[in-house]
Amino acid sequence: MRKDRLSSAAEREHNGNAGSDAIGDQHARELVRTTVDVRGPGHRSLLDWLALRRTPSAPDGFRGGLLIYSLQIARRFTRSCSFMNERLWSMPNSPVRLAVWLFHVCIPAVGLWLLVSKPELDVHYEHHPVHFWLVLTTASIAMALGVVLLRAARRRSDARLILVSLVFQFNAGFLGLHALATPGIILHTPNAGFVAATPVGLVLGGIVALASAIEYRPPAAARILRFEWVIAALPIVLLAIWAVMSLAQIPPLDTAPTPSEAHGPLVAAAFVGSTFYLVAALRYLQRYIRTRGVVLLSVLTAFILLAEALFAVGFGRSWRASWWEWHLLLVVAFALIVFSAHLQFRREGSALGLFDSITLRQTVAALERDYAHALEATVDALRQRADGGVAPTEPLGAVGTELAKRFGLTERQLSVLQHGARALGNEREQVRRLGALVAVGERSSVIRGEAELLAEVLELASGAFDDDRLRLGLIRDGHLTFDDGRGPDATALSLPLTVKGTPAGVLEVHRDGTFDDTDLALLRSFASQISVALENARLYQQLDGLFRSYMSPAVATALIADPAGAGLGGEIAEVTVLFADLRGFTMFSEQSTPDRVVDMLNTYYGAIVPVILESGGTVVQFVGDAVMAIFNAPTRQPDHALRAATAGLGIHTAIANVATGHADWPRFRVGVNTGPALVGNVGAAAMRNFTAIGDTTNLAARLESMAEPGTVVIGPLTRQQLGDRAVVHSRGELQVKGRREPVECFVLEGLA
Repeated sequence: MRKDRLSSAAEREHNGNAGSDAIGDQHARELVRTTVDVRGPGHRSLLDWLALRRTPSAPDGFRGGLLIYSLQIARRFTRSCSFMNERLWSMPNSPVRLAVWLFHVCIPAVGLWLLVSKPELDVHYEHHPVHFWLVLTTASIAMALGVVLLRAARRRSDARLILVSLVFQFNAGFLGLHALATPGIILHTPNAGFVAATPVGLVLGGIVALASAIEYRPPAAARILRFEWVIAALPIVLLAIWAVMSLAQIPPLDTAPTPSEAHGPLVAAAFVGSTFYLVAALRYLQRYIRTRGVVLLSVLTAFILLAEALFAVGFGRSWRASWWEWHLLLVVAFALIVFSAHLQFRREGSALGLFDSITLRQTVAALERDYAHALEATVDALRQRADGGVAPTEPLGAVGTELAKRFGLTERQLSVLQHGARALGNEREQVRRLGALVAVGERSSVIRGEAELLAEVLELASGAFDDDRLRLGLIRDGHLTFDDGRGPDATALSLPLTVKGTPAGVLEVHRDGTFDDTDLALLRSFASQISVALENARLYQQLDGLFRSYMSPAVATALIADPAGAGLGGEIAEVTVLFADLRGFTMFSEQSTPDRVVDMLNTYYGAIVPVILESGGTVVQFVGDAVMAIFNAPTRQPDHALRAATAGLGIHTAIANVATGHADWPRFRVGVNTGPALVGNVGAAAMRNFTAIGDTTNLAARLESMAEPGTVVIGPLTRQQLGDRAVVHSRGELQVKGRREPVECFVLEGLA
């Protein structure tokens, strides 16, 4: 007689009902063929099959259909999750992406809720060999993942990969014990410790998963790496202890197995472990948002599936659909990572960096530095090969072999690296040339001589195009001339230089090969910038000459060097003031025409101003027939008294030379005085004058009024500073307005 549908497979084997199993397997295969083939007319949904499963007339072997159908669902769900991960990895940021991902990871939770809330759907299926091989296969996948991750952790010296590896090792080891708990396969009777091994392994894995989500600082990561062998041995040690306690039935593992594999404290531990997995998944999700990575997304998805599996362990009862669900969730969780790693391998062509997206930030930073060094090494190799005449498209040779060995690069990846290095080298070359172009523009904004500026600009341009020969030619007197004396080269590239739209010269570039579009554009930019520099240099030269003609060159130079010095105000400084005017100018003006007066003044000033400037004086004003100059301002002159005395004597010499033949022209008289004065800019914001104000200036004017034509009268402090070099005789004492005591003055006859 056929046994009841709820009898176990072990009972069927014990009663020798193998024929019924064979019939059941045949019906199961037929059912899978009609259920899985969605294209055929015999397709049935899972609910249809469940309805068929509950009919009393259904063959006993149809129980196998649930497992086979579930395995098909698991396989499809794994491929769907992997495809979803790959698509999500390449999709741009959007709420749709998050919604799609949440939909996939929530399907198992919804299924568990459906089975728990509707017990009639939580059907019973007990098949010991299928359970054994399913769990053992899952444990093998998890162990393989743990070993691969541990090798990657050692290769990258990364603490996080060690901990993630530990997650899978814990799950793999305790799943293996759970496989041994299958009745009638290895152990003839169920073992409580082996039955409860799965929730224990999952909880331990959850603890380590939470620990792996921490972003360890270098000291903490170094400690984990230092105890790597101890950590790697931890699953083996705990597994051995659990196995011994289970076989020896040491309390609390001495009780008989119950329908619920997680009961008592294990239920609470399962829910706590689920929380650990979810928190770890949340931390990994935050990292994924920043860095992306298909394997990283698969790991955090696997953590969520493991959390759902622990919930299923807490709610499920042995051999029920809810119980089979967490088995399938474990398969999906581990297979998802394997499949994602396979996709990553197919994309990159190398297994070296499959798990780099999971590593700590410090590991990522170190990898980026290594990759940057590799790129730099490739750029240097390409540059050296280019200098040796090797085309950049040629293979890298020994350098490529070394890089491929160091970073585990395939031939295709090495080719990509070579292309990237070549692009980076070209970009750096363009940046260097653009930097030289900017430098040319900066030089053109500085006031300097045309020859000096063009020499520096040509040096910058030649440095930017160091493989070419550059020359600058300027048009002078209608002819194009080069500094080397040679004429234009008809074989060279000639780029025109213009000043205010008028041809001013050429930039000549000679290259053995041809010019590409990028180089031509850059060279035209250089020619345009050189034209601007040349135009600015000539404009500055014109403005500088015009500027200096309206003020003393010393003042002009000081203002150009420090424009802030043009502000109103001044400071007290010791200066020597020189006053000179024409004795008898009024009478001459009355007796002469204005043209003759102006001609005389321009002749005189044209003679005496160079004398003052050569002595270092600063001409501050012309007032009719009078001129005022100061020494020791704006530039400091320790011998300012001597300079002023020299200028005073030189004025008379210059006047004597230019007044020859003009006996009726008046002659200059000069007064020189030394002392403190307020030196600075006086006037208004719209108009100002650089001058010296104070008693020293007033006394210089009084001394000049006492002098006879053709003589120089100096004050007492000037006489003192001249010392023995001055040849003088006393002019007597001068009563100065505002002073109690008279001032002695001297006539300067010469300088020794």
